[in-house]
Amino acid sequence: MKILAIDTSTSMASAAITCGRRVLAEAVFNTDRTLSARLMPEIERLLALAGIEIAGIDLFAASSGPGSFTGVRGGLATIQGLALATGKPCAGYSSLALLAMNFSLSPYPVCPVLDARKSEVYAGLYDCSSPTPVAIIKDCVLPPADLLDLIFSSSDKPVIFAGDGAQRYADLMLERIAGRGMIAPFQLHASHAANGAMLALEACLRGETVPPALLQPTYLRASGAEINRKKKM
Repeated sequence: MKILAIDTSTSMASAAITCGRRVLAEAVFNTDRTLSARLMPEIERLLALAGIEIAGIDLFAASSGPGSFTGVRGGLATIQGLALATGKPCAGYSSLALLAMNFSLSPYPVCPVLDARKSEVYAGLYDCSSPTPVAIIKDCVLPPADLLDLIFSSSDKPVIFAGDGAQRYADLMLERIAGRGMIAPFQLHASHAANGAMLALEACLRGETVPPALLQPTYLRASGAEINRKKKM
């Protein structure tokens, strides 16, 4: 099965093409304010590198959030459009589970942390002892100090923290996690779409793919535009 997977939940986006569990092509690229200009050219470049036409893709997959509202929305729309054009199914996966995939087979639980702005983070807690992460604490949005309280009340093992949220609030975390956890090395803070393709493959094997129209985002909180709209009502 050939899968095109993307992650656009943060400014460091990625895209990959896989065949089964083999990576054919992958790219990681910065999309600060330029997602619409970067994503399709990168996908086209990867297709060329893999020697595959878009019609040859069997499953289209994307991170459904949480993360950047614009990034998640744009990524899902791109994947939905390609799937509609080719008549193929879709699969979505949590951007936090995707980041946790960096630590597959880890004996320690992993807390992926993405900066949600407004002094909050998107986070969850995952058991990564098997190839596919299993949620211990469901994805949520909360202040970083509250996150640490939640994590340390839920795990008696040292916890690995990773992601741009862990980097942004590193000082706070380092004060609180001594002896109870660690911040991952810098090279493990970015997600990789090839891991998303593996999550999508597992979803397909479980019969959990969906038609393009049913691929939905997971924002965890209302966008600024939605909040302003409600204030005007």
